[in-house]
Amino acid sequence: MENTALLSVGYIGLGNMGAPMAKRLLDRPGGLIVCDTRSEALEPFGKAGAKVTSSPREVAEYADVISVTVLNDEQVRDVVVQMLEVARPGTVVAVHSTISDVTAVELAQLCGEQGVELVDAPVSGGAPGAHKGKLAVMVGASDTAFEKVREPFGHWAELVVHAGDVGAGTRMKLARNLLHFVSFTAAAEAQRLAEAAGLDITELGKVVRHTDAITGGVGAIMLRDNTAALDENDNWYPIMSHVRDLGEKDLLLAIGLGERLDVTLPLARIALTGLGPGLGVDSTATKEQR
Repeated sequence: MENTALLSVGYIGLGNMGAPMAKRLLDRPGGLIVCDTRSEALEPFGKAGAKVTSSPREVAEYADVISVTVLNDEQVRDVVVQMLEVARPGTVVAVHSTISDVTAVELAQLCGEQGVELVDAPVSGGAPGAHKGKLAVMVGASDTAFEKVREPFGHWAELVVHAGDVGAGTRMKLARNLLHFVSFTAAAEAQRLAEAAGLDITELGKVVRHTDAITGGVGAIMLRDNTAALDENDNWYPIMSHVRDLGEKDLLLAIGLGERLDVTLPLARIALTGLGPGLGVDSTATKEQR
């Protein structure tokens, strides 16, 4: 088995995410080369002993595993095309930017024509997670490529998940971010209700962050391996039924409060009808209650 700790690593894109991720690779024994168009971004890495360059081609000439954290699909494509001019067969290019899964698959096919493996490996955890080395990374890759990237990724990620073939990492990130931003929208709806009720929404935010840190937030119910309806004899059935009962009761109370305060709560009404089926159990809320 290949000693991946001795593979040389390249990092392209030293922005808010890329710089702290690359910083955690400085002490790897295999060596590090970093690339950015800004000399001020490269300077601290050069002082710390890394090779520095403004050319993606030079990164490809040096590194066995290359991480890419740039802005969008167009920039990713440009960087990859430049590297393919010189990249050696066996090189693995890992794209951490959140791009289209279609772009990831297309670029992987292009790289494969030259014996280079491209993997899509978007991350979750934001800049705070990058600085702490606690990111989650969702990797779409062949088994061979995943084995090459798992060790270097472990220097800046706390959770490294093999999501499936190329494209799967991006699809998992999109599902994760759908939850993230729908939750933000729900938070905004909750704030409108609280504000109309004369409450301090800053204090509400403190309560939400405090309890989510204890309960795990929405991720606390994401424990099943499929989304099918549950049989009543399934061990999960009483648990999810209990969650549904509590949720429907509280949603009905919140909707009632909103009606009295003349605050529309569209997401609450959607949740009322969708909570039970989403948990794999029937909804018990009646049409009249909705």
